Amino acid sequence: MTRIETTFETLKAQSKKALIPYIMAGDPNPHTTVDLLHDLVKHGADMIEIGLPFSDPMADGPTVALAAERALAAGTSTRDALKMVAEFRKQDTQTPIILMGYLNPVEIIGYDNFVALCEQSGVDGVLMVDLPPAEAGSFTQHLTEHAMNEIFLLSPTTLPERRQQVLTHCGGYIYYVSLKGVTGSATLDTDDVATQVQAIKAETNLPVCVGFGIRDAASAKAIGAHADGIIVGSALVQNFAELDAADVNAVANAQQQIMVKMDELREALDSLSA
Repeated sequence: MTRIETTFETLKAQSKKALIPYIMAGDPNPHTTVDLLHDLVKHGADMIEIGLPFSDPMADGPTVALAAERALAAGTSTRDALKMVAEFRKQDTQTPIILMGYLNPVEIIGYDNFVALCEQSGVDGVLMVDLPPAEAGSFTQHLTEHAMNEIFLLSPTTLPERRQQVLTHCGGYIYYVSLKGVTGSATLDTDDVATQVQAIKAETNLPVCVGFGIRDAASAKAIGAHADGIIVGSALVQNFAELDAADVNAVANAQQQIMVKMDELREALDSLSA
């Protein structure tokens, strides 16, 4: 059983919802990420998604795309991101870490080498946005053999054939994209999300977590009432926009604001089981 699966079992036993923050590795600078990961855990993260910087992040809106640009400008590579996970693991051996990114950097490293590096670093799950489930067979199997889950996206526009492929190959949890658009989009129809989540749950025993468009306590609570967890990225990452990455005080203040948001989200989710 993977750390992701164990965490969801524990949360279910406690009648709690998963809070899964997303940050970009190396944003706003490579020296910040590991401390940020530890702080996220202290402020209620059950698992963490880490973005791998990429120059053409097709699923991401401006906030996360600019975070990737900042990380790349600071020299952060996929290998650097994995080193950050390894550093985090020296103190935290429990919190699941999921890498979210795109195939091009992985193909440059090589699939087998990438999986080996993930295992050595302590990664628990991998979500490659542009890897179709129908073509992921050997990659999925390789991850499974090394106690890691491959996670896939489902969206309101996913066709039935692809939906079935996702439900067949996905591990850890289903990432349901709450709306038609990119990360950070504003329009969130909670009633429609609730309907879609219930439909997915009728087809799989995997936990269903919802991301894209969740930005505050109200949306977290509304979605958390139906999903097994929420994923929040843009509402956190935006705190690093337009600051001087070399300004220690500015970075510290931005991190503090992220933790204020984390506390808000954690409290909202916990109120569902109160």
